[in-house]
Amino acid sequence: MKTVRLAAVGLGVALAMAASAAPAAEPRARDEALWTAAKDLIGEQTALLGQIVNIDSGTSNAEGGRIVAEVLTPKLKKIGMTVQRVPAEADGLADNLVARIQGQGRGRILMIGHLDTVFEKGEAARRPFRVDGDRAYGPGVADEKGGVVQGLMALRLLSDAGFTDFAEIVFLIESSEEMGSPGSRQLIDGLLTEADVELNLEPGDAPDSVTVWRKGSATYTIAVKGRAAHAGIAPEEGHNAAVELINQLRANSVFPTSGTGLTANITTIKAGVRHNIIPDAAEAQINVRVRDMADFARVEKVFQANADKPRVPGTTVTVTRRSAYPAMPLTPATEELANRAAAIYGELGLTLGRGGNGGASESALAAYAGVPALDGLGPVGGGSHSEDEYLELNSLTPRLYLLARLLMELGAGPPPR
Repeated sequence: MKTVRLAAVGLGVALAMAASAAPAAEPRARDEALWTAAKDLIGEQTALLGQIVNIDSGTSNAEGGRIVAEVLTPKLKKIGMTVQRVPAEADGLADNLVARIQGQGRGRILMIGHLDTVFEKGEAARRPFRVDGDRAYGPGVADEKGGVVQGLMALRLLSDAGFTDFAEIVFLIESSEEMGSPGSRQLIDGLLTEADVELNLEPGDAPDSVTVWRKGSATYTIAVKGRAAHAGIAPEEGHNAAVELINQLRANSVFPTSGTGLTANITTIKAGVRHNIIPDAAEAQINVRVRDMADFARVEKVFQANADKPRVPGTTVTVTRRSAYPAMPLTPATEELANRAAAIYGELGLTLGRGGNGGASESALAAYAGVPALDGLGPVGGGSHSEDEYLELNSLTPRLYLLARLLMELGAGPPPR
């Protein structure tokens, strides 16, 4: 059994609220035993990543999610964790995995990753896991299968080292993050009541950052009801729902579509059933992301005002909202965790950036519950939700070292709630 030396923890708490450059810290010695152990896992880590990337596990693909869970479960049990399959809280979703390991220290750590992707069945066969130079590609390789594998490997490092200076580490691998966690929201809320800190395995942003703030997310559906008619013989008898939907989308396009603040983007449009029928129904979805939760009310007010005044006679418009996650604000607690992470990265002679983005995650639920949270702790990646999604292979070992050391430090000295 290897012996991992826990480097001395002498961190100054700097609560500066800037989310750009990390504050300077005194360099600390690298934990050579841990670093060597992390490097030794690179082959196994990459192989496991390729195995689960090649399994389709889109959010609604319950069977694919089950297969991924069956691959991970024995590996979690092998390192001494008890693993529970928790049924999803919504139909058509895979079970969630809750893995636990008890220690002899003080810190109660909740680590969260998700096995679901945004891709449909057949995507993994169409473009399977591949390595090209310093990057790996494949559906979900960074978002978030790379993070899930890294979480397992970090726990493996602690197990191999016989490290038990924590009260409990809970590793939640959930199955519906890409839809706002409808299958695990109550589960997450319950686990947060037992946690001193939450660490999230979403990919780190390039070039090498952790995530200290995120936008909140909601999707608005604009639905138009009209009247069908023959498009050639009597189009005047119809009330064209598609035309009114276009009117609504034009009127609603007053918000930015990109940037660090409020954004609103059309994501789906549906109208009509046949080429020769005036459509009697049409709908579109607009995905809204905000830093300030009050912006949701501002957006909704505009959408509803336009819905109350349709331009096409005989049509009616309704607006509904489906919320995903609240915003994750930058807080002193998160800043302190980022400082700890930066000090650990400094042991490797590396600089850890910090920032935020419009991608939502479960860390927002932790922040909302008052649990200190740090996000973007997975390997560095990019191109999420696209065919260009990639993971930086050179980030695997440094990020694995960072996560394992964070687990050690927070197990021994958790932050105050």
